[in-house]
Amino acid sequence: MALDSVKGQGTQEDPWILKTPPGKSEYQMYRDESADPPALVCVVGTTKLSYQLRCLEDLRAMLKEHGDWMELGSTDEQKPPKEGTVEAWARSQDNPVGGWYGLRKGFRGRFANYVPPLMEHLGLAELEHNARNNRMRAL
Repeated sequence: MALDSVKGQGTQEDPWILKTPPGKSEYQMYRDESADPPALVCVVGTTKLSYQLRCLEDLRAMLKEHGDWMELGSTDEQKPPKEGTVEAWARSQDNPVGGWYGLRKGFRGRFANYVPPLMEHLGLAELEHNARNNRMRAL
């Protein structure tokens, strides 16, 4: 996805319009800095997911330390993620928040499906756009 193809300013009134890594599904994201903790809100159809806003900086730092491509491994909250993936990191007790970045129980998964395209748009990471098994790395 070309970085300039993303529309919106990242506010609730003018959310970013993004596409999942394979480029098949569109969704919206915006910052909600008034939430406690500050959140990154993701709207997929009528479903609203939210992740701790700090995930953008934390994920970039982890990817920089990792130093190479990392598989996304996106999966629903109810399914265990593949070890060594971005999704597994976003749920790990060893990450900077000590567990889930997702804020809404039952809707905490799919972190690796929705956060990486925003990181690419913001110039924080490089992302693959294959039909399956996409990876990302820090810029």
